[in-house]
Amino acid sequence: GVWRQTRALLFKNCLIKCRTKKSSVQEVLFPLFFLFWLILMSMMHPHRKYDEVANTNLGPLDASMLVNFVIGYTPPTRMAREIMKKVAFDNFEDDIVTEEYLSEEELQEASAFKPSTFVGVVFKDDMSYQLRFPDSIAMSSIYMESR
Repeated sequence: GVWRQTRALLFKNCLIKCRTKKSSVQEVLFPLFFLFWLILMSMMHPHRKYDEVANTNLGPLDASMLVNFVIGYTPPTRMAREIMKKVAFDNFEDDIVTEEYLSEEELQEASAFKPSTFVGVVFKDDMSYQLRFPDSIAMSSIYMESR
């Protein structure tokens, strides 16, 4: 039954490997050659390890750049309001104006009529967002999906 067929198949494969020695050797040596090549390439370009950077005081933020700065955000959820309140009032006091919009379309319309100091923030969920500048879209650093 099954054992005889398996043994016959193994014997047949051994005969083929013995008769085609050149291709059998290539099947073994090519992967070893490529493995050696990868090891050699990784040794030629080792990973760089950077030392820690000490904490330094970067000085005060130039508030003159933030005069009449407008941040619009959508959707107006409780978490989005808390985040925008922290951004606007806790860090920059009265220099930044925040405006909430009910939809992305309203945010896009507002950005078309606002000055170049307008930035839109579209919250996808509590942890991810998109920044919308007057002429482009910037993704957050944790956003991994393809555009």
